[in-house]
This record gives sequence, C-alpha cells and structure tokens, in this order.
Amino acid sequence: MPLEFRDQAPEPAAFKALYDHTGWGARERPSGFYGEALAGSWACCAVYEGSELVGFGRVISDGRLHAYVNEMIVLTGHQGRGIGREILQRLLARCRAAGITDIQLFAARGRAGFYAAEGFQSRPEDAPGMQYRPPLP
Repeated sequence: MPLEFRDQAPEPAAFKALYDHTGWGARERPSGFYGEALAGSWACCAVYEGSELVGFGRVISDGRLHAYVNEMIVLTGHQGRGIGREILQRLLARCRAAGITDIQLFAARGRAGFYAAEGFQSRPEDAPGMQYRPPLP
C-alpha cells in the first residue's frame, strides 16, 4: 500500500496512539491532551499507510528566528523505509522556506546518527542544551 504524506496534524486519537507506541508519555492522557499539544504546532508532516498513521513529525516555531523539531515518530514496523528521513526533509524545507536557520532538536537515545546524516551537529560540550525539570511535589 502506498504511503501518503500530509502536511497537517493528524487526529488527536491517532497521534495519541502513535505517541503511546513510543512509551514517551503517560498512557492515561486523554486524546484531547494531544489535540491541545498539536494546536501549538507550526508545521506538521503526518504519514499514512491506508488509514493508519505510521509516522509523524512536527515543528514548533516563532516562524522567523527559531524552530524546534519535535516528535519524530515512525512505528517500529515501518522504520528503515525512509519515512523518518522524508518527514524530516519536508519539515526542514518548510523552515528554510520561511528563512529560519536556527533549527534545533533533541535526538532520542541511539538516534543521533540519523540526524547527523541530515546535517545536524551536536552542540559543543561547553554549550550544551539544557532542560528545565521542576521539583517533584
């Protein structure tokens, strides 16, 4: 079955199912939670095989200066087919078309090589990115 690439967000329930596949978030989150998250997207690329969402990536951006590639997800059984690369290339093209040159991301464990092959570089040791982690209640 051919793949269909859409430059739009998927339905929240489909995104939740894809996100749950990664194990990155709490499964008890409702679909509406993911719908609200998707609403903050600047650019999206959803990939379908038939009616099944098999891959997704999005960019959060101010549309001029900075862009952050987020949630690059391809279902395990569909990896190795170039889906992630096509998603990333489409998102990067959208950023470049807007004149955005500061494009960042966090790579999942073991995936840095994938992004390096697409032109991303690790930040220097003396200027790494940081992440806010609020204290536990």
